[in-house]
Amino acid sequence: MTGNEGRLYESTHPVEEEQPEATRESALAIVHPPELAQVVPLRSGLVLGRAPASDAHALVHATVSRRHAQVRRGMGGLWTVADEGSRNGTFVEGQRISTATPLTEQSVVRFGDVLAVVFETAAGGFYDDLAVPGTGYAIARVRELLAAAAPEHATVLILGETGTGKERLARELHERSGRSGPYVVLNCAELAPQLIESQLFGHERGAFTGATTAKPGLFAAAHQGTLFLDEIGELPLELQPKLLRVLQEGEVRPLGGIALRSVDVRVVAATHRPLPLLVDQGLFRRDLYARLSLWELQLPPLRERRQDILRWIGALALQPFRLTADAAERLLLHPWPENLRGLQRLVHRLSHEGDATPIGRRRLVELMPELTTDGTSHDGVTATMPAAEARPRSGPTREDFLAVYEAHGRSVRATAKHFGRDRRQIYRWLERFGIPREPGDT
Repeated sequence: MTGNEGRLYESTHPVEEEQPEATRESALAIVHPPELAQVVPLRSGLVLGRAPASDAHALVHATVSRRHAQVRRGMGGLWTVADEGSRNGTFVEGQRISTATPLTEQSVVRFGDVLAVVFETAAGGFYDDLAVPGTGYAIARVRELLAAAAPEHATVLILGETGTGKERLARELHERSGRSGPYVVLNCAELAPQLIESQLFGHERGAFTGATTAKPGLFAAAHQGTLFLDEIGELPLELQPKLLRVLQEGEVRPLGGIALRSVDVRVVAATHRPLPLLVDQGLFRRDLYARLSLWELQLPPLRERRQDILRWIGALALQPFRLTADAAERLLLHPWPENLRGLQRLVHRLSHEGDATPIGRRRLVELMPELTTDGTSHDGVTATMPAAEARPRSGPTREDFLAVYEAHGRSVRATAKHFGRDRRQIYRWLERFGIPREPGDT
C-alpha cells in the first residue's frame, strides 16, 4: 500500500440550506481518499497531476504523478481519458488503460490510488438531508420535486428499486407537508387481499368470520395526515376501484357497512415495479395509476450514483473506519442490487473492525463475499461474475452508446467489451437505436 490509502471516512459533511438548481454538467467526483473529495468539471485538455502546470488540476497525492492523465472531448461530445506516462497508471472500470479510453456516465476512474467517478452534476455539493442525500443531477431533481410536492394535498408516487430509500422519502414528504395528523404505513405486499381491504377501509362487526368488533381502518387512522401505501404495485386488481374512489371522493365505506365516512388523507404510494407495464398488461388500472402519479418521484439506484457510495457508507457508519484504494474501488464497482440495504449490511459487518488497520480488498470480500462479483481485475484477482454480467443491467443512452461505438471504430466486439456485455446485446442496442451496421461490422 502506498500514499494515503488509509484515511478516515467521516460521517460529517457540509450541509446546504437551499435546494440546488438542477443544471447539468459533466464532472469528475474525486471520492477517495476522502480528504481530496471535490468535484472537478470536465473540460477538453484537462490534465490531472500531483504538481501540474497552469492548464491542469492538482491531485496532491503520493501515488499521483506530476502529470498523470489528460481528459479530452472528441467528436459527438465523447469524453476520453489518456494516461500521460504515469508511474502508477490510470484505470477505467478497474482496467489499466494504455490508449485514450471513452468515459461514460458513472465510469470509475483511478489515478494511482485516487478514485473518481464521472457523473452529471448539478449546482451545489453533497447534501446531508436524510431523505435525499447525495449529489448529481438526478438526485437534485428529486430534491426539487420533493420541495414542490410536500406542501400540496396531491398524491405522490415514488418509484425506485428495492432499498433506494422510498419510505424515507415518503416520511420526509409528510414531515414537510405541515399536516397535523399522523403518518400511517401499509405494505400492500404483506397481507392477503381481504385483509388489505379491511386494513385500508375498516370493517363493521360481523363483516367476516372473526370480526367481533368494528375497526375504523387506516384511512380513518390517517385523518388529516399521510397514508403511505408501500408496494402499491401488489395491490389486488379487485381492490383498485375502491382505492380510486377514496382518492376521488374522499370517502370510505367500511367492509360490511353501508354508510360512507369522509376522510382527509394525503396518499403517498411507492413501488419497485414498472406500473406502466402493469397497466399495459391489464394488471393495474390506468385511471388509478394516473390518479396516484399527480407527482412522480424517481429514486435512482446506487449503481447510478456511484459518486455517493463512499459518503453513504461514511454517513451510515457508527464509527470512523479506513479503506485502502483497492477496497474503495471494489465498493464503487459493485452493482449493489440491494442498494442502501446492502450498504447497511456492509456497515454492520465493518462496525467491529475498528479503525486502527486499513480495511483492504481481501478483508472486504471476506466480510461480504458478494463483492467478488464486480469484475475488478487490475489487482490480479479474477472476479466470479462473467464479463457480460459485470456491469449494471441498465443500458446506455443512444448518445453514449453511439459515442462509444464510434470511438471503437464501430466494432461490435470492442463495444461489447467496453460495456461488459455479450455481442448479442450490442446488436439489440444497434437495432433499438436505429443505428445501421457497416458491412463486416463485428
